[in-house]
Amino acid sequence: MASKRRLSPVESREAALEAARLLLIEAGPQAVTLKAVAAMIGRTHANLLHHFGSAAGLQGDLARYLTTMICAKIRDAVLASRSGVGSPRDVVDLTFDAFDREGAGALASWMLVTGNNDALDPIVETIHDLVIDLDVLGGEKRRDMTLALTLMALGDALLGLPLSLALELPRTAARDHAEAMLREATQA
Repeated sequence: MASKRRLSPVESREAALEAARLLLIEAGPQAVTLKAVAAMIGRTHANLLHHFGSAAGLQGDLARYLTTMICAKIRDAVLASRSGVGSPRDVVDLTFDAFDREGAGALASWMLVTGNNDALDPIVETIHDLVIDLDVLGGEKRRDMTLALTLMALGDALLGLPLSLALELPRTAARDHAEAMLREATQA
């Protein structure tokens, strides 16, 4: 449990969001509650209620926090790939890991199931801003590639393991397809 030292509002929010991220990864989106996050950082439920307004507000801010962090990593990987230091596979792995290991896929699904659809807006906006910032392919092709890669990563996070087993495909099959798609698109 964290100490009770006085945190600035910014520090308090950041500590809560990091705790929520860890809860998401360890126990799933249903575990990301104001009470659980407050206990994890040694704060009160009322303190977190002040910062986030509700559990849905916390989850929405967590989605924004995750997306911002993940998009920064993906941006760096794309730039490294362009300079010859990285590869399209690095971009694919970061995207897939964001939805799977980092819990973004489970969180997005949870928010949809619980009716917290507005919380998805920051995710969509951050991905849009990343694509515009990178101007990877230009126009419609860039948007198509982003849509395909994002949906492949989300689908893989939610159903990849059981589906690849049922189809007797390697667990990396979706990533392999995404990598081939990205290589082809960036070479065209």
